[in-house]
Amino acid sequence: MTANSTSPAPLEEQGDASHLGHGLKVRHLTMMGLGSAIGAGLFLGTGVGIAKAGPAVLISYVIAGIVVIAVMRMLGEMGAAIPASGSFSHYARIGIGEWAGFTMGWLYWFMLIMVLGAEITGASAIVHGWLPGVPQWVVALVFVTFFAVVNLAKVSNFGEFEFWFAAIKVTVIVAFLVIGVLLVFGLLPDTDPVGMTNLVGQGGFMPNGFAGIAAGLLVVAFAFGGIEIVTIAAAESKDPERSIATAVRSVVWRISLFYIGSISIMVLVLPWNSPQLQSGPFVAVLSEANLPYVAGLMELIVVVALLSAFNANVYGTSRMAYSLARRGDGPKALGVLSKTGVPTNAVVLSVFFGFVSVLLNWLLPDSLLSILLNAVGAALLVIWIFIVVSQLRLRRRLEAEGKLTLRMWGFPYLSWATLAALIGLILLMLTDADARNQLISTTVLFLVIAALSVLNARLRKAAL
Repeated sequence: MTANSTSPAPLEEQGDASHLGHGLKVRHLTMMGLGSAIGAGLFLGTGVGIAKAGPAVLISYVIAGIVVIAVMRMLGEMGAAIPASGSFSHYARIGIGEWAGFTMGWLYWFMLIMVLGAEITGASAIVHGWLPGVPQWVVALVFVTFFAVVNLAKVSNFGEFEFWFAAIKVTVIVAFLVIGVLLVFGLLPDTDPVGMTNLVGQGGFMPNGFAGIAAGLLVVAFAFGGIEIVTIAAAESKDPERSIATAVRSVVWRISLFYIGSISIMVLVLPWNSPQLQSGPFVAVLSEANLPYVAGLMELIVVVALLSAFNANVYGTSRMAYSLARRGDGPKALGVLSKTGVPTNAVVLSVFFGFVSVLLNWLLPDSLLSILLNAVGAALLVIWIFIVVSQLRLRRRLEAEGKLTLRMWGFPYLSWATLAALIGLILLMLTDADARNQLISTTVLFLVIAALSVLNARLRKAAL
């Protein structure tokens, strides 16, 4: 689509990562990846998947999990070889063409900005329920202001803050798994072993058949989004090549354990068509253990999860905007760094949209969340597809140059199989009315950004 998109671009990021701060450690990256993926999608969204597929939602999660693990491994392979704050945007640029790098970068930025608004809306709505005398927009304003300060500080402060945020969520998941196992085997006071009654009762393991598994897959596939931030953050670690390889390996198996383990507990302990399970699966299971204050505690954890994701997404959007600016794909002002290596203007831009979401909280307090989530649509699927294509195009170049320290399994066969699975997910979306509308909106957004990439390339060429 551009004059130079067919010739291989240099693998280096033209100094992208060299001036950023380098205060992130492996533990920061690992917990950041875990924290980004363990959000409201797991704490609240799993009930929707269970309602659609029944206990067979486990199959939906396994399929989605395998696909995401493969995508993450491919992204880790490229990230360990070429650490860059632009991550998959940079890899798309050098593997596919400049138009692809521009489009992926700004598509991801737009997606996170929308999600960022949804997260601050969800968190402020819950806190407003605790403090009905305080307007929801005031709560949102306090949160956005606080995280603006966190993200404008040096990156090590951000990493430490996100580490402890994520640690709280991981601790809750581990505690849930322990309590769940005790419930399953009837080892808690006044409980009996649950056996397989709930797993195969109420219409069997697949009460809604393969159609239910497919519908569940559409719900759960997007729950894994967020772990790609590890490769963005790796550019600001002291030893990016080693850090990203270690973090990717750790994140992949822990996410699998937490998700599959949690869902298994839910469908074993309670009937899949239980109203309580659909409205709040974690609270429903913990209530079976007769634990006091469980509902309030889980509400607090959901707020922490949302704020943690908001914090990480301000970071992710600012680093992506910085990388795009450094490559000439965005305003030069976004490439300005502070003395501590923080892209100040890029952070301010993300925070500005956080304040826009505060304004929308005031104007549209009830409908904002659904509007923002629909706007994102299927952007994550498009980004995953471009990650796979980039890896297929770059693997042999990286191998020839001796840059590979982390390798995708079964190349190229597993890479192609992952691409086929992602295309299958898109075809599956066409069969569902709501998903189809989201796919259409994402396609329109993709085409608009791709057109802007062509315009940007022509303007840059004219300026030479």
